[in-house]
Amino acid sequence: MHTILIIDDDEPILSTFGFTLENAGYEALTASGGAEGLELAHNNVPDVILCDVNMPGMNGWEVLRAVRAEPTTAHIQFVLMTGNTRDIQPRTGMEVGADDFLVKPFGQKELLKTVEARLHRAEVHRKLAQDAAKSVRTNLRSTLPHEFFTPLAGILGIVELLRDKDAPLSPEDTEQFLVEMQQAGWRLHRTLNNYFTALNLEQTSPAEQVLPDLAHERLKKAVQTGIEAAAKRHARQRDLEIRLADTSIQGLAADVTLITEELVENACVYSPPGTLIRVTLAADGVLTVTDEGRGMSRDQIREVGAFKQFDRRKFEQQGLGLGLFLVQRIAGNAGASFEIDSAPDEGTRVHVGFVRGGQ
Repeated sequence: MHTILIIDDDEPILSTFGFTLENAGYEALTASGGAEGLELAHNNVPDVILCDVNMPGMNGWEVLRAVRAEPTTAHIQFVLMTGNTRDIQPRTGMEVGADDFLVKPFGQKELLKTVEARLHRAEVHRKLAQDAAKSVRTNLRSTLPHEFFTPLAGILGIVELLRDKDAPLSPEDTEQFLVEMQQAGWRLHRTLNNYFTALNLEQTSPAEQVLPDLAHERLKKAVQTGIEAAAKRHARQRDLEIRLADTSIQGLAADVTLITEELVENACVYSPPGTLIRVTLAADGVLTVTDEGRGMSRDQIREVGAFKQFDRRKFEQQGLGLGLFLVQRIAGNAGASFEIDSAPDEGTRVHVGFVRGGQ
């Protein structure tokens, strides 16, 4: 049985909506205020939340932000209800995470139709998640041996050559071999780290946690660390344009570093050396990485998932294809939004919108 949570300070509405939903075969939970509704959402994790916008104390927008900021409730389908059409702000609602709006007054048929539509969308999301997990297992078997053993073989081969006393190596040759061995080591380290991170994300549910505020100095350092790690691997330091505003977000420094590193890594892999890679952190907490590479089609964007590489044979790229999957999952666990804006031959822009600190 699906559970629907209704949050409204109008008691007759709560009674009427609750009766309608239960009569249609749903379990209805009701709350007369935002704080009470948020507590019910945390304790019961309903399938759909219907929430009034204008309520005393904690209003509907605040409830929505709190639901999206909590990993255990972030996925819930959320419908805002209002009797004032000026409250209907589709762009703002989309940015915060609203799935739909209902304008009061509305009838039982419209209520049930909206709930059914949200449940259908939730089922689609669940199926996509299952498909992504299947993709992990399928693609892992085909790419993992290559990505582990290729850099390892390179390291062992270089070591053997350097230990050969009869090899005619100049100091320049030796230095170049050491650079190549270091790059192979970085590649192997990153592959192992991403592999175990992805498995952990696939095998466990997000733990219920209160994310701390990450102040602007630590936030900037976390972003810079991720940028430098990826750019150094590809010698793309000169291609960077970095603009970081003073802001704070809710999140962990390690997660921010990993998200930034993977986005910059993706930009380095999919754009040619000498083209610009822009990294910006806006005052509203949105991290954006933009490249001038080959871009992605709409179908490729829809298929972003674990261990997925596009046109691997054609472009001979390296790696497990975990980057965007890890960014998407870690951002979701932190209550952050994730959006890809791209088209073939037009470059790619990826946005991660963190929840602002102090909220």
